[in-house]
Amino acid sequence: MKKRYLLAGLSGVAAGAVATKLLTRPRDVSWPESINLIYHPEYSWFTTIGGVRIHYQEAGDEKAPPVILIHGFISSTLIWSGVFLRLADAGFRVIAIDLPGYGYSDKPIDGRYTIDSQAHAVFGLMDRLGIKKASIVGASYGGAVAAMMALDSPERVDRLVLIGAVSSDEPKKKFLLRLLRLPVIGDIVTPLFLGSRWVLRKRMEEMYRRIGAPLDEHMLEARHHLLATANMQRAMIRTVRRWSANRISREASLIHQPTLLVWGEEDMHIPISNAFELRDAIPNARLIIFRNCGHLPPTEYPEKFVEIVAKFCKVEETQNENAQAFELKQRMTSK
Repeated sequence: MKKRYLLAGLSGVAAGAVATKLLTRPRDVSWPESINLIYHPEYSWFTTIGGVRIHYQEAGDEKAPPVILIHGFISSTLIWSGVFLRLADAGFRVIAIDLPGYGYSDKPIDGRYTIDSQAHAVFGLMDRLGIKKASIVGASYGGAVAAMMALDSPERVDRLVLIGAVSSDEPKKKFLLRLLRLPVIGDIVTPLFLGSRWVLRKRMEEMYRRIGAPLDEHMLEARHHLLATANMQRAMIRTVRRWSANRISREASLIHQPTLLVWGEEDMHIPISNAFELRDAIPNARLIIFRNCGHLPPTEYPEKFVEIVAKFCKVEETQNENAQAFELKQRMTSK
């Protein structure tokens, strides 16, 4: 009998702790109050697309070839902090977007949070910035968004860079994502997981240990600050419950843009076998594998990543210059 009372008491304490966690979490982030946690805030802008206020960062010459950076699931423009300005210095107009539901963008309660709706949001930002065509770089879930853009509006995608890209619904089978999809349970588990600084620290420590660097405490705080809000957690739950990415692998052969696949050899989220499948399916694809690297090469090896992407995105420009030089030489020779 005493054990039963003890168990009931402990259950009540646990339930109370969970309820307190849910009721006391902040609703959303405040830009003015977050300024010390934002990387490159001087390059940040806001605009409205489809009634949703969108945060994005832009750097580089407006006349330079545009490159759009799309982050992944449970992420934001933070993942590009090490490559954003480097790509601009390499000669590109670089735009990194916080997708609706993420980062400092709005997180509407009635948001769709599907891959195709996120693709439309990126196109909307391109329209607002007067960009007809761009190289699209997508990481993880953002890779699915990028691939969807290439499939639905190929005339607007110059080149495609897919980093540890989601290309199917297989990730939904992982234990945590299965929990998030469950009614009620998912609504309770998500805040406990995403709002846990300890869980985030353990995940980040693994990456920093692999590259032999001390944990960046400022980055830890910046990421946790975003993940701990109720609105972002709600958007994450809806993203998982409306996850539909099988079209990417099913129609990969229809992607005809020059495509660069970038994978970490030790990617535990999207297996490297997916990279080989996409390489074989996409007609104009090449694959680069980062050794001793996990899910996000841009954060683990930013300098090498920029070198590879800059070279890939400038290939066509170089070819055009060579063609113009050859044409000039022919004209000069014929005189």
